[in-house]
Amino acid sequence: MSSLIDVAEGEEQRTPLLHNHNHNAAASTDDIVPPSNGPDSSPPAAPNQRLHSLDVFRGLTVALMILVDDAGGAFPSINHSPWFGVTLADFVMPFFLFGVGVSIALVFKRISNKSIATKKVVLRTFKLFILGLVLQGGYFHGRNDLTYGVDVDKIRWLGVLQRISIGYLLASMAEIWLVNNDFVDSAMAFVKKYYIQWMFAILLCSVYMCLLYGLYIPNWEYEDLSMNLTGYASGTQIVHCEVRGSLEPPCNAVGLIDRVILGEHHLYQHPVYRRTKECSINSPDYGPLPQNAPGWCLAPFDPEGILSSLMAAITCFLGLQFGHILVHFKDQMQRVLLWSMLSFPLLIAGYVLELLGVPFCKPLYTLSYMCITAGASGLFLTIIFYIVDIKHFRKPTMLLEWMGMNALIVYALAACDLFPAAVQGFYWHSPENNLVDGTESLLQAMIHSEKWGTLVFVLLEILFWSLVAGFLHMKGIYLKL
Repeated sequence: MSSLIDVAEGEEQRTPLLHNHNHNAAASTDDIVPPSNGPDSSPPAAPNQRLHSLDVFRGLTVALMILVDDAGGAFPSINHSPWFGVTLADFVMPFFLFGVGVSIALVFKRISNKSIATKKVVLRTFKLFILGLVLQGGYFHGRNDLTYGVDVDKIRWLGVLQRISIGYLLASMAEIWLVNNDFVDSAMAFVKKYYIQWMFAILLCSVYMCLLYGLYIPNWEYEDLSMNLTGYASGTQIVHCEVRGSLEPPCNAVGLIDRVILGEHHLYQHPVYRRTKECSINSPDYGPLPQNAPGWCLAPFDPEGILSSLMAAITCFLGLQFGHILVHFKDQMQRVLLWSMLSFPLLIAGYVLELLGVPFCKPLYTLSYMCITAGASGLFLTIIFYIVDIKHFRKPTMLLEWMGMNALIVYALAACDLFPAAVQGFYWHSPENNLVDGTESLLQAMIHSEKWGTLVFVLLEILFWSLVAGFLHMKGIYLKL
């Protein structure tokens, strides 16, 4: 769920967005010391030191993504929440977005030419969006399906990488154009330098909230494909709404905007609300429809929709402020203190908003969900930073660090199932007899448990990809956009 975008502009520090390595491993990338003297910098500092904790943070996020995607079926409690609530899987996307924001602050410490920097950002946004379209638009069909191809009339326009590209674009534009050229030597100077960015983030948040609670949701219809006694039969299903400000699955502004702009055929066709009690007898897992299930249960909905991506971009902006603290404050413990002072209020704000009636909802990316996940992101990065970059306990986290260095390769091959699907293409007599499924079945038989065997298989999968990433790191191979 990440990309390796190297946003370098002329004399700027060469630092990738979600991956921070040059082919010269000794060269610095994500710095944890401020740049040299200038109108918008701090005094000279020691030679650049790599921010290893950010790689570990990315690697942890990639590992969590593999865990919840591949073991979520066996353990529904760690899978995405069916609608309201927060589970382990619901922290993965915010973690990536938060890491993007931190890296952007390090990338654009110095900008020699704003116009060139803008062109580079737009180009990399386009490449990231297209890559997401290829990986998640429906062309690849994933594990257990040895076919490929997609009807362009039903291609899914939005997805994980597309959302990251939107957050990256908005946060990068703000970092290039919405920063005052003030020297930061106090808390007030810090606020004065970045307050325009904060106003822009508040504006995005306000637009989201106004549309989410202000748009009128009329009745709407969609084409469904349901099973009857004679097979599959298509028909038109009418969803009754006529409400304003609803956050329920069938009648919210996020779905309305996506249906109007993108069209229902270009949305995700298997939304998480099919695991709600209204739509599954096996809730919180997928299952057959209950009797008298509401008509919206089979309706499409995109969890990475247009409106929700505006609020998701706020997570990038919050990560951006954590990156600013890295740039302008040299003392390590001061950084830990300031990060903690930002993280805990966000966590508290999220819980307070939930108590006030703004529920946690990842598909809508509600304000309470944004606050609690961004606060958790900041807190985890703070802990990792203290362990890895202050106390220098790097060996226990080395596997995660390797994975974070080549996040894009691991995401494409593992999380998007390109590698498992390719391996499954070699089978014995029938497609079910392949190395991937055979290994998982063997572990299940050895442990005498289907779900625990699956968990062991997924943990071995994470170990495998961390070792692959470590091998690539030792060979100096890093995939970048």
